[in-house]
Amino acid sequence: MNIDTTYYERCIETLEKAYSLLLDANPDDIEYDMYRSASVKEFEIILEQSGKLLKKVLKPYFHSTKAVDQLHFKDIFRHATLRSLIDTDTCERWLRYRDNRNNTAHDYGVNFAEDTLKLLPKFIEDANHLATVIRQSKSQ
Repeated sequence: MNIDTTYYERCIETLEKAYSLLLDANPDDIEYDMYRSASVKEFEIILEQSGKLLKKVLKPYFHSTKAVDQLHFKDIFRHATLRSLIDTDTCERWLRYRDNRNNTAHDYGVNFAEDTLKLLPKFIEDANHLATVIRQSKSQ
């Protein structure tokens, strides 16, 4: 059975559009704040969905679904690396994306948003690559 990545890919498209509009917006205008908020929201959704979808990809490699369901975010990406679904550098970036979110989650203000925005160009590239990996995999 193929894993449906429609929602995931739509989130990536939304992030790409929001980020593109953000880059063109004047930081003093309300539109900048709107596009920044949309970018951060999509960043977080994509992070969450990446882990959930990768769990589905990893299921055939484990003795039980329960074993996969108990994996934490970092373990999911480490197992994806072990199974050659992603390379080590990509795995490390995904872990840094998650750490950035966790380290600044208490501060949903401008600093959190601006720190997240710095990650977005590579994050979008990594998310698109991950969508391809997931789409091309088979799930039990």
